[in-house]
Amino acid sequence: MTDKAVSPAGPLVTGAEIARLAGVTRAAVSNWRRRYDDFPAPAGGAANSPLYALTEVQEWLDRQRKGREVSPETELWQSMRAVYGEQMIAGLARTAAVLAGEPGAGLPDELAVRLEEFVRSEDPVALVDGLTERFMDSARRAGSDQVTPERVVRAVCHFAPDLPAGATVFDPACGIGVLLLSVAAREETRCRGQETDEDSARFARLRARLRGRPEVRVVAGDSLRADAWPDLRADLVVCDPPAGVTEWGREELLLDSRWELGTPSKAEGELAWLQHAYAHTGPGGQVLMVMPASVAYRKAGRRIRSELVRRGILRQVVALPPGTATSHALPVHLWCLRRPENAGGVDTDHTVRMIDLTGNSPDGSLEPRPDQVADVPLIELLDDTVDLTPGSHLRSRHRDFPGEYAALREELEDEIRRLTALLPELAAGGGPGSLDGATTSVADLARAGLVTYDGPEPVSASEQLDTDYLRGFLRSSANTRRSTSSSGTYRLDGRGSRIPRMGVDDQRRYGAAFKNLSLFEEGMRKVGELSRQLAEVARDGLATGALTPEE
Repeated sequence: MTDKAVSPAGPLVTGAEIARLAGVTRAAVSNWRRRYDDFPAPAGGAANSPLYALTEVQEWLDRQRKGREVSPETELWQSMRAVYGEQMIAGLARTAAVLAGEPGAGLPDELAVRLEEFVRSEDPVALVDGLTERFMDSARRAGSDQVTPERVVRAVCHFAPDLPAGATVFDPACGIGVLLLSVAAREETRCRGQETDEDSARFARLRARLRGRPEVRVVAGDSLRADAWPDLRADLVVCDPPAGVTEWGREELLLDSRWELGTPSKAEGELAWLQHAYAHTGPGGQVLMVMPASVAYRKAGRRIRSELVRRGILRQVVALPPGTATSHALPVHLWCLRRPENAGGVDTDHTVRMIDLTGNSPDGSLEPRPDQVADVPLIELLDDTVDLTPGSHLRSRHRDFPGEYAALREELEDEIRRLTALLPELAAGGGPGSLDGATTSVADLARAGLVTYDGPEPVSASEQLDTDYLRGFLRSSANTRRSTSSSGTYRLDGRGSRIPRMGVDDQRRYGAAFKNLSLFEEGMRKVGELSRQLAEVARDGLATGALTPEE
């Protein structure tokens, strides 16, 4: 939470919570704020996330006949916000402890009384689920990474493997247990977790107990520095690790046995979490890691990525739709690893499946279309960069190489024919220096009003002077030397330059030749770019098998 919801007027509510009270969407509440002058004024919060007095909102909803009776869960949540503010997770843990029958939970008397009234008529599990949903919603709006976003949980569950009865699932950075309990929904699944924040770990543990899941065990502690499960070998490890954390303990863990793929750099904390997760899998065990997109190509992690590919550990990379991680705008990937069954730890008899869902809606289907999937041989990934970004591999596999090659070749041939026609027919002249006799300076032409400088290049202002003729001679080597400053900067205006005196018909004849030469130079630059594109398409097409040389 970003604001402590305490006010002399009583508990404060957000726009989203008003929507829940009235049974409408958040957009409807935004419309009410604009349309109704008597809508309650903010009683706290920030400009982009205002808070409103709950009593004022209830009165307004009653007047407008838009409200409905406030649920006990809502009243409890608002009271908890008023007491705990930014420490809401501590309040959730203490509330869950009371519901689970733990003595000395530490809940204030007022909240304890309200909670006791609630549980007389309501299901404690439903209450905890409702409070958890509200907390996740508030964390999402505040941009917090305290919990794994709902869309990320959905994606991990979608791509998670089917687990056998009695399988073990481990989450080494489990937060309040949302991801762990969602993936391991079956009651017979053994769940293990660790979380740095003690209140979060306690809440995860108590949520599981209230759901009748005694096999769920979550402990508090730093997974990287103080692994609470050193001997655990799970069938599946899921993890949404903290992103962008550089102080993850590299100096004290340099010789740790978990870095079997290479010691992560200080900036690659995500790859430390990945190897920690992999270390907790048995033969055939799998890992699903939520990773920032930059981990797929950053130079510092190239060696570890190379080992993941070379040993056959990496099985799949999924680029999730933008907006999946709602706490920020950055894209996220889902890396799927599998520990080889053989004792040597190498399994290279497969490809890496690349799935690019970045063109999909974050709430849409997670089942990829054929053009969003590519099975990439390991050898193609083991280049100088070891880029594991799905999009970079799909583009090459779903391109129409024959069509692109034919179109580029035809365009290049047309451009070369056009350029050949542009080259002027030039005959022998009077020899070098033959035009040096009768010349005039551009400065004199400007003073006479025959040249203007309205744009970046000089322009003729008279029928007596041809613009292409003027610019052509200004670009000659002799005038280029005169127009170059001492710092080496070339100025086309060339006021100190000189051009030959000619009749306007001769000027136009020269001007046409100069103009064609300029167009020829411009076309040659285009030819250079077309040549580069054509060679790239041909080379990649040959390398991927999309093109083949004719016999």
